[in-house]
Amino acid sequence: MVTYPYRLVDAFTDRPLGGNPCAVIFDADLLDAATMQAIAREMNLSETAFVVRSTVADVGARYFTPAEEIPLAGHPTIATIFALVDAGQITLAGDATRITLELPAGVIEVAIHARDGQVSAIVMSQLAPRFLMVYDPAEVLPAFGLAAADALPGAPLQTVSTGTPQLMIPLRDHAALRRARVDVAAYSALRARGDFFSPHLFCIGGATASGRTFARHFGVPPDSPEDPFTGSATGGMAAYLWHYGLIDTPTWIAEQGHWMGRPGQATVEVVGPPEAITTVRVGGGAVVVVRGELTLGG
Repeated sequence: MVTYPYRLVDAFTDRPLGGNPCAVIFDADLLDAATMQAIAREMNLSETAFVVRSTVADVGARYFTPAEEIPLAGHPTIATIFALVDAGQITLAGDATRITLELPAGVIEVAIHARDGQVSAIVMSQLAPRFLMVYDPAEVLPAFGLAAADALPGAPLQTVSTGTPQLMIPLRDHAALRRARVDVAAYSALRARGDFFSPHLFCIGGATASGRTFARHFGVPPDSPEDPFTGSATGGMAAYLWHYGLIDTPTWIAEQGHWMGRPGQATVEVVGPPEAITTVRVGGGAVVVVRGELTLGG
């Protein structure tokens, strides 16, 4: 019988039961990918994180949805770093602690901001964006119960990757975003012939007065039908909006999850001119809601 300490962390929130929950499993070096995948199915969250040693960074991690491994993700990164601080495996160095994190997508930088010895925000620097396939709205939007006219006029539907390729689907208003529903068969067929991991639907205008953007992010079983907050896709969305001149500032508050009863917020900062973005920084708070042990074996 082997036990693995873990934390359940709500990320992109400053209060329990908000944002997006993630299970963070410590000391996972001896777990193989099949066991990690089985644990992620057991946890049945958007993602489960596994902390592993790294020879090229301060720490390593692997992230799994209930269906598959994801090369880079935002809320597991925020959750993992917060959990490591909570467990005493990362020591804060004043008001700003910087570490490197190895993920399957590559090594990224993470900044831990603190106030009075407590973590106030964790900010990840995602990879430089890659702008990939462009899609016809008439091909994509029916998979979400929408019409081509619901797309934001003049804005392409395009896969963008800041570590994980996600399909950016800008909509004209909150009304269209609220109507979105996944047609599982149509979406599965679209994904099978596409170049993206998951779809990110969004519009300009926050759910609250603080936000400049609001988004929804969908999956199909065995993954969660809808993600409360998607940090990697928020980075891709930020790069997309800045690249195409659809937003007039490189920094703002992105919101997601409010209509699910799990409101989340992230600060975003696009670094570099629209034609040559070097990174996107996505950050937020986190809260530990469970400290426990995972037991495997007879």
